[in-house]
Amino acid sequence: MNQRDGMNYAPESAGTEKVVGPGEFPFAAAFLDHGHINGQVKGLLEAGGECRCVYDPQPERAKAFAEKFGGLKVSESFEEILEDPEIQLVAGAAVPSERCGIGLRVLEAGKDYFTDKSPFTTLAQLEQAKEAVERTGRKYMCYYSERIHTEAGFHAGELIRQGAIGDILQVLIMAPHNLNKPSRPDWFFDKEKYGGILTDIGSHQFEQFLTYTGAKDAKVRFARVANFANADKPGLEDFGEASLEADNGASCYCRLDWFNPKGLRTWGDGRTFILGTKGTMEVRKYIDLTSEPKESQVIYLVDEEGEKRIPCAGKVGFPFFGQLIRDILDRSETAMTQDHCFKAAELAMRAQAVADGCKPA
Repeated sequence: MNQRDGMNYAPESAGTEKVVGPGEFPFAAAFLDHGHINGQVKGLLEAGGECRCVYDPQPERAKAFAEKFGGLKVSESFEEILEDPEIQLVAGAAVPSERCGIGLRVLEAGKDYFTDKSPFTTLAQLEQAKEAVERTGRKYMCYYSERIHTEAGFHAGELIRQGAIGDILQVLIMAPHNLNKPSRPDWFFDKEKYGGILTDIGSHQFEQFLTYTGAKDAKVRFARVANFANADKPGLEDFGEASLEADNGASCYCRLDWFNPKGLRTWGDGRTFILGTKGTMEVRKYIDLTSEPKESQVIYLVDEEGEKRIPCAGKVGFPFFGQLIRDILDRSETAMTQDHCFKAAELAMRAQAVADGCKPA
């Protein structure tokens, strides 16, 4: 994996447990517009899933993906996947504005859906998805990779649930990303298609906030977006920030941007700071600049007993994917509840609306 290529982020971990046997969980990949589909598929494969086929409107892109993952069958149409009775899940990474429409088709076909973030670009799409989930009983899950596909990010949530730093009072998140403009497709710079920076990569941060605080809802207190340094791409927002207050009193501030320094070896130095009643935690998800040689996936925890440095790389794995597979097979909600998945996206879109000058609904 190219560490500077965040769009095709697809980490590996020997610590991921297989939860099913060969052929027990067949799934498909479709609509390969965003490189995150590589991480989605790899995570499911590591947990024991079997990717049977792939579809994309661009046949050459589908063919290259099929070869990359060991010679998958290339489906001639999306309908071919939807009509296959053995396929249980469709993983997709379409243009963001098209993700909901594709997901509705998947649910109507009696299958579960696992889309890249953000799962929606409008609140109207969210309402459509809620209705479809309620009516069909299927799952509409989202790849919030900044937590579920980082060992430190995932383990932080486990430690918090165990009471490691007490009740959570505040979450502070900084999320610089590598822009690499020449590699981006045209839709990436079209706000109607990607939804705005808070809707897009902001959804990661709000999902972490809800997870770490245990909140069910929150209010957007402040939000701002800007295009500071990319006048040649007027549809791009290269900076965003927001402040939220949760229903349990916890607060969050997050800053997200496309200004990751060129000298950094990774695509972003994502860091999360968590304040609890009995301690603090810093989560370094992609690189630890304080260590030599520079590591990734590290948690710094200070509690009533002292200071702790917790390396996570290769030790935690990515349990989310196995949990998701079991949730689909068992019709349970272990990996992530549907309400949680939808609420993170809703807060991101509401923050975007505030930043765009609209009043929150």
